[in-house]
Amino acid sequence: MSKDETGGPAFPTGTQITQNPATGETTMHQYLSDGMTLRDYFAAKAMVSFWNDEQLHPSVTKKDAAEWAYAMADAMLEARKS
Repeated sequence: MSKDETGGPAFPTGTQITQNPATGETTMHQYLSDGMTLRDYFAAKAMVSFWNDEQLHPSVTKKDAAEWAYAMADAMLEARKS
């Protein structure tokens, strides 16, 4: 999936320092390890609300819940574009 589809990294970690050879300006970048994607983070948050819903029907499978959570995550990513 592309960064547009996943939202990019949710919790990037690490540090990289680069220097512009023309100006000598030093820049610090802190995103070497991408960690989970923003889509995964949104899905995890949606899943918590799903399982905490007291109205949840007992016949809902874990697969159904996961598919719903990712559908919610995709909707959240789409909403961020506007």
